[in-house]
Formats: sequence, C-alpha cells, structure tokens
Amino acid sequence: MNDMWERLHRLWEAGTPCALATVISAYGSAPRRPGAIMICAPDGTVTGSVSGGCVEGAVYDLAQQVVRDGTPVLERYAVSDDDAGAVGLTCGGTIEVLVERVDQQSFPELGTLLHHMRRGVAVALVTIVGADGPVRVGTHLVCWDSGTSGSTGDFVLDGDTAGAARRLLGQGRSCTFRTGSADGDSGAGLRVFANCLAPPPRMLVYGSNEFASVLAYQGALLGFRVTVCDARPVFTTPERFPDADEVVVDWPHRHLAAEAAAGRIDGRTVVVSLTHDPKFDVPLLQAALGMDLAYVGALGSRRTAEQRRASLRATGVRHDQLRRLCSPAGLDLGGASPAETALSIAAEILLLRHGGSGARLSGTTAATHQEAPTAVLSLLVAGRM
Repeated sequence: MNDMWERLHRLWEAGTPCALATVISAYGSAPRRPGAIMICAPDGTVTGSVSGGCVEGAVYDLAQQVVRDGTPVLERYAVSDDDAGAVGLTCGGTIEVLVERVDQQSFPELGTLLHHMRRGVAVALVTIVGADGPVRVGTHLVCWDSGTSGSTGDFVLDGDTAGAARRLLGQGRSCTFRTGSADGDSGAGLRVFANCLAPPPRMLVYGSNEFASVLAYQGALLGFRVTVCDARPVFTTPERFPDADEVVVDWPHRHLAAEAAAGRIDGRTVVVSLTHDPKFDVPLLQAALGMDLAYVGALGSRRTAEQRRASLRATGVRHDQLRRLCSPAGLDLGGASPAETALSIAAEILLLRHGGSGARLSGTTAATHQEAPTAVLSLLVAGRM
C-alpha cells in the first residue's frame, strides 16, 4: 500500500495531475475493502485496483474525465441483472468509488500525509464525499494522534471530524460516517470517508528453523513487518530468512521486552514461538501473555503444549492469560510440512483477526465478506467505544 502512495506523491511532487480512485464503501461479496485505491497516471499507466478487475475499465474512463474537469465523482457499482450493458461487479456485492483529481492545488495535504507515513505514524486521510452548502466534496483533512492538516473551512466541523477519524484510526477501521449523526452512515450531516493508514502490523517469529523461514514468507505476503529472532547466531542469519524485514540475534524474551519498552509493538502484533525449547519459549510466552497482543502461538505436539502450559502456570501465568495461548499453533488443515504448518498458523491468525468461522465457504450461505454493524460504527463515531 505504501508503494502506491509513494507513486501518487511522486506524480504530485512533479506537478503531474492524475486521478485517485478510492473504495469508500463495500457490501456483500465485493472483492476490495474500503480504502483500496487505484491511481491513473496521465501516461496511461494504472497502479492498484478497486475491484479486482470487474469495473477497472469503467473507473479508468471516469478518471480521464475527472482529470480533465477537476470535479470529484462518487460512483456506485453493483450487480445489474436488468441492464446487460451496465458495468457491474460480476462477483457480487456493491462498492462506492470516489474518483478525484490529485495535484498540488487540489490536494495540498498530500505531502504531510506522506511525511507521517514514512515515519511510521498512524494517520487518517479524511475526505468529504457528500456535502450540501459551502463545504466542497473532495476536501481533505490529514489527522494523526497529535495534529491535523487541512480544513473544511469550519473550525467546529474540523474538530468533530478529526475526533471521529482518530477514534476510527485507533480501531484500524477505514469507513464512511456522517458528521452530527447518531446513525453512522445514514441521516443528516456531511458524509465523510476516513482512510486509516497505519504502519504494517508486526509479526515476531522466534526460532531459527525451516518453519520460521516459510512463516516469514507467509507473514510478508499478508502485509506484516516480519522479524525473526533467535539466540543462536550460527542459525540466525539474513541469508536464511530473505523474506524477513529484520533478523535479530538475541534471547527471545529479552528481545520482546525491549521492543515493548521501545513502543514498537501494539494490539495488532503477532508473536509466534517456534523454538521447541523450554528455556527459550517459556520465558518468551510468559512475557507475551502479559501483553496486549493480537496473537500468541507456539508450535509443538499436544504433549509438548501441555507441558508448556504447566511450566507457564508454575511461573505465575494466570488462567485467563493461558486461554489466549494458541498451542499447538494453527488450524487443523491436515498438513505437516513446514509450508503447510506456516499456512495453518497464518490461517489461525486471520481467523482471530476477522472473526471468521473457519468453515468451508462452499458449505455456507453467508456473504464471503462481512462489514461491521452500523450500530458499532455509530458508537465509534460518537466516541462511545
């Protein structure tokens, strides 16, 4: 994702007008989620995607019009059985796409946005997507924890919008909402889209072995910033883990404690112990289970897992903390090789992140993608969550 924003910034910095298409809402089985972007450059090149291929051609044509006249356009795409010539999502669902011209005059806040993204600061790009009166569609605010860049022209509205965006940023959610509304994305008020751009979540893999190598690859595919750490320097080399962002020689529990003390982990961080050695994984898991992490897993047989739990209880780890430990790590996919094991661990991480059932999609009737209920969105925007 950062590569696409860097591409947009290079065009902006060169004074080259281009079009930015952003998914602002998605329902049903739509293939891309809110926040997905596509950049249409004047030389005809396209970066990114808003639908996985269904409506890209139509969005590209719309982008040429928007660059010419400078007026943002909000377009809705859905399955259309009535009009065979209509452009729709053949895979199902509905998306709304905002297409806007980007240049230094229309989007002066882009430089500030990239400045914070490059520093690893979580930042929300807020765009007015529906308005009556003096506030212009396409107006931007850039919001981060301690500041804001840009303005709607209304000081009170700026404060309300930035406050709502920061609450959504804290939840890591990109979505639309209406200012001054108790009904989330319905009712009166300006319609606003907050695109929450947080640094990549971290995956900390402890143990230098073949399982760690393929899990690092799997983690990178899923957008994690991957660290592999082990206390044994002979096995812990960058050459053995080419897909890791960093390879560290240190005792696992000491490394995790240092990362926590430096503020480099958060509630999205994943910790996986692959050491197969109690002197490494027991102190590591004791530390990890006392932190607010997205996932804590450990590889091993059921017998090893039970011995490990007994050791952790003996160190004072509470029952409620032990319940958070995924051990043996992974879902039962029937595989056993390092690559298959890494896939099963990654699948368990995604299941816990998104709240899926783990059932085969061919045996269910639910939508393949789920959105948060409107009631939850309303509470987020109102500041009650």
